[in-house]
Amino acid sequence: MIAAENWVAVCAVDALQPEEALRFDHGARSFVIICSPERRYYAMEGHCSHEKIHLAGGIVDGHIIECPKHFGTFDYRTGEARTLPACIDLPSYEVKLEGGTVFIKL
Repeated sequence: MIAAENWVAVCAVDALQPEEALRFDHGARSFVIICSPERRYYAMEGHCSHEKIHLAGGIVDGHIIECPKHFGTFDYRTGEARTLPACIDLPSYEVKLEGGTVFIKL
C-alpha cells in the first residue's frame, strides 16, 4: 500500500524574501524554510546537527545557511553539512507552491 502524500501549508509565498529563513513548527517537529536568491523555496530540519540551535536565526548567503551559534554551515538545497562544527547532514523536504502558499511534504 502506498501512503498518501502529506503536504502541509507553511506560509504565504510573500512571507519570505530572497535569502531569508523562517521557522516552521509542526507537531513535535521543527523545520527551517528558506527562500533562495532565485526565489525558490527549500525546507530542511530546523535544528543544527551540532548543538540543536534553530537555524532560522542564521544567516542565509547564496545557497548556504549558517548556524547562529557556532557558525557551522549547511547547503539548504540538500541539507549537506558544509563546515565544522556541523558535520552531520540534515534531512531536507520537498516543497511546492500552490495558490500563493508554500507547502512542505512530510
